[in-house]
Amino acid sequence: MAETLNISNATSKEEQYESLIPQIEALISGEDDLIANMANISAALRTGMGFFWVGFYLVKDEQLVLGPFQGPIACTRIRKGKGVCGAAWEKAQTIVVEDVDAFPGHIACSSDSKSEIVVPIMKGEEVIGVLDVDSDQLSAFDDTDRVYLERLMKSLSK
Repeated sequence: MAETLNISNATSKEEQYESLIPQIEALISGEDDLIANMANISAALRTGMGFFWVGFYLVKDEQLVLGPFQGPIACTRIRKGKGVCGAAWEKAQTIVVEDVDAFPGHIACSSDSKSEIVVPIMKGEEVIGVLDVDSDQLSAFDDTDRVYLERLMKSLSK
């Protein structure tokens, strides 16, 4: 079945999310395969928000392993506590980084990445993966991104 997104030409980031997130939630609500949903979320967020890189890492054998993504090639495995993704996994909380070069231990999968937000995917109290979103602009992410992407990850983990 072909799916389409109604991409908003809204002026504010909040309006873009208000238009896009319900569409993504509707898209994934009838599908219980995690990988399929992650693939569609990656594509929808990259297309709808114009992000440089959007993808998922899943916890497997005490590592984060690359899952579905959209954008340039990426790091395949990340240890707990390493880089922004590993730190978000370890702390079980969202991390927003205005300048990845200033983040201690940042893992540079792409030198074009300038800022990043990583949102854990929770199953109860356990982190089962993370959503990683990169921008090629400094300070691209803020509390608006955090609120809407956390909401989306709650929908995904249901």
